[in-house]
Amino acid sequence: MEKVLWSIALPGFGQLLNGKFLKGLLLIGLELLINIQSNFNKVIMCSFQGDIQAAIDHVNYNWLMFYPCLYMFSIWDAYRDAGGGTSPYSFLPFTFSAYFVTIGLIYSSSLEVCGVLFGPVFLPMLFLIPGIGIGFLIKMVLRKM
Repeated sequence: MEKVLWSIALPGFGQLLNGKFLKGLLLIGLELLINIQSNFNKVIMCSFQGDIQAAIDHVNYNWLMFYPCLYMFSIWDAYRDAGGGTSPYSFLPFTFSAYFVTIGLIYSSSLEVCGVLFGPVFLPMLFLIPGIGIGFLIKMVLRKM
């Protein structure tokens, strides 16, 4: 669990803890590249300060679109390398989470939920919930077949 939590903090940290140094450094490098090119730290700061429009104005969607897959892959990979993910289809909640977070990001500049524009940080987080749920549901159905 420690390695998964470190991967949630920063992609690549879990891999470093698992002794996968090259993979960890590659993931950290990719995270830094995407983070800088997408202005993600500025977007996070604006979002947490409640200035969603500024977050939308600062984000480079062409770069940030890479982040959900990198992020969820890093978490999945650290989990698997630490001994988890041995049951069939255990990757599905991670992959569907990446898909749904990406969809949330695509619509984050215009989709309002109950009249609220959540923007490029919080809307993708909301989309994570159905992504995990659908991933677990599909995993359960496939395992019963």
